[in-house]
Amino acid sequence: MRITVGTASTLGPERMAKLTRYRHQVFVEKLGWDLDLRDGQELDQFDHDDTVYLVAWDEQDRVGGCARLLPTTRPYLLQEVFPQLLNGAPAPRSDEVWELSRFAAVDPEAVSTPAAGQLSSAATLQLLAAAVESAAERGARRLITVSPPGVERLLRRTPFRIRAAGPRMDVGTHALFACWIDAANDHDERAVLPRRHHMPEPALLAALA
Repeated sequence: MRITVGTASTLGPERMAKLTRYRHQVFVEKLGWDLDLRDGQELDQFDHDDTVYLVAWDEQDRVGGCARLLPTTRPYLLQEVFPQLLNGAPAPRSDEVWELSRFAAVDPEAVSTPAAGQLSSAATLQLLAAAVESAAERGARRLITVSPPGVERLLRRTPFRIRAAGPRMDVGTHALFACWIDAANDHDERAVLPRRHHMPEPALLAALA
């Protein structure tokens, strides 16, 4: 698996189309999220020209994972759509905090089959490490994200420092909570794993809003 990091213009129209179709398959078809759709592609108001995307590709150039990074100095998902998850606390707004959203790592062989939604553990950890590193390169010390409880358990099995930003809440038919992921430790070093690291857990579905 290789990971590409860039904006819509650096990824190009063909790869962006693959990315947004993949997001539709994972978040709409498999997870049942009520999201904006454009001709079978999932895009929302936070997909801008300068939005940072991470895309994992297999050897056949198929998407096997994705993530989106948004600076909290501009409108972002948690602030605009799920502020209640912060339990009354103000939404972060800082150059040192970036939001991780639309995170998913799904076996590309399973995307169009009934088994779709199974997570490749090693791919998930690699993609998460790349997202943390990419955010840190842009000045982030922490990431914030919206997660279902199942992903909370998965995140807590990784070596990353994870902590809740508020209690779990029911939003529509989904249980969600906001959580922090550290991008740097107390000595200002990036909290990033080697790319060769693998998670020992079995395959699961992982998707962050």
